[in-house]
Amino acid sequence: MSAGCGPRAGRPGTSACGPPPTALQRLACGLAVQDVVILRNEGQIISLQRYKCAIATSLLAGMVHLLKYASRSFQEITSLLSLCGGQFSGEQEIRVYSPFWILNIPSEEMARGLMKRTVCAKSIFELWGHGRSAGELYASLKNYPTEKMLPYLQSDSTYKVHIHTFNKTLTQAQKIKKIDALEFLPFKGKVNLKNPEHIFWILEDYGMNPNDVPEEPIHLYFGRWIADGQRELIESYSVKKRHFIGNTSMDACLSFIMANHGRVKPNDIVYDPFVGTGGLLISSAHFGAYVCGTDIDYNTIHGLGKASRKNQKWRGPDENIRANLRQYGLEKYYLDALVADSSRPIWRKGMLFDAIITDPPYGIREAPRRMGSQKETVKSVERSTENHFFVSSSYHLSDIFFDLLKFGAEYLVMGGRLVYWLPIYRPEYTEEIIPRHPCLKLISNCEQMLSSHTSRRLITMEKVKEFKDQDENSYLLDGQYMPYRGHNSFREKYFSGVTKRIAKEEKDNQK
Repeated sequence: MSAGCGPRAGRPGTSACGPPPTALQRLACGLAVQDVVILRNEGQIISLQRYKCAIATSLLAGMVHLLKYASRSFQEITSLLSLCGGQFSGEQEIRVYSPFWILNIPSEEMARGLMKRTVCAKSIFELWGHGRSAGELYASLKNYPTEKMLPYLQSDSTYKVHIHTFNKTLTQAQKIKKIDALEFLPFKGKVNLKNPEHIFWILEDYGMNPNDVPEEPIHLYFGRWIADGQRELIESYSVKKRHFIGNTSMDACLSFIMANHGRVKPNDIVYDPFVGTGGLLISSAHFGAYVCGTDIDYNTIHGLGKASRKNQKWRGPDENIRANLRQYGLEKYYLDALVADSSRPIWRKGMLFDAIITDPPYGIREAPRRMGSQKETVKSVERSTENHFFVSSSYHLSDIFFDLLKFGAEYLVMGGRLVYWLPIYRPEYTEEIIPRHPCLKLISNCEQMLSSHTSRRLITMEKVKEFKDQDENSYLLDGQYMPYRGHNSFREKYFSGVTKRIAKEEKDNQK
């Protein structure tokens, strides 16, 4: 392990400084070796004034993405704000599908910290004025305190003004006319279009319907640019460029959204019980967390077997999770990956993990498996000492989520988060089928459509109550915590829909 700052103080066996070995000791103390085959500042407030910031997620390339992930964008910003100590403004209702949101953030430093994490927001601005018409915007700007404007409008400063419209294109002449209408603002500096000290934006929202664009914007904003988000991470961490991938490697954008939902921060320990090729570990390591995982698939953990890439038959000798983190300069945050059965926890009792972030198998591309019965396992050990393979049996989805929540309740630190994907057959969906545990509070529930009849929901839960061994299953007497068995037939329902769609397409083609 490389040098750096280790897990936070305040836990048994840890210190304020010095990473693993302290992190490794914490995990080593929690590892039950007999049950596993081991393979291998607070920000300083600049002023008492609270910044009003309009988050702009409205550049066309970004907005196409955000319309798919609108609710996840909202929850990502909410999680990061709670991590930073900010909150949404109470001045207006937040429209989840609007490209512009107003936030309350105590300081500009905190706003910059937020934008260093988010992959959903394009930019953040100090809001000087807004309104439902140009007249309302100008009136709002005239009421903005001059003393707050003056530091950015001095005669020895340089600036430029941008204009951006959402869902409408303006001519250059129209843009210049709108910029000239702001001549009442006390700009004293010089215009510098190439390298200005201060950048100001006019933002116009023309609604979400491209087939019904109004003549005038439904809302206008004016503000000073503070910082851009981290959307370039989506490209730099793209799965297409990754050294080691599998059939179910998580999209880079979703990986970062999950890490932000989990409020991952430097020196955390993050665990993935269905680690696969380790895609979810990479985003957490990028934010400075130490990462580890387990998986029942021996070949995946070792980087053996057939390759998932086109025109490549077998995986290379260096295709593994460690190599992926090395590719991005994150190897120092890699603890280990183990072959283990998630239904049989390998860790000793105790609160070990700051976040558990995972994507359990649904049975579509990868079959959910666990170790076989005791009788089968004994036989398999006798005949598989050479090739390391053991017998596995099917693992029902309802059991996967029951075990996952129980594991999170037991091994998360207080306030730690469990983030996972839950596959859903949409015609049967209700809030009641979301798995629950009395030690875990549901924080968010966001949908991603897979087809007309199936979707998966990104579930975020937070540990709010200490786990007690003596009544670990007594909560099942309460009906709201009983596992929903309907999850077990998700595979059949998924493929029945696919079969019906193919049959319909063939029928339509015959007409």
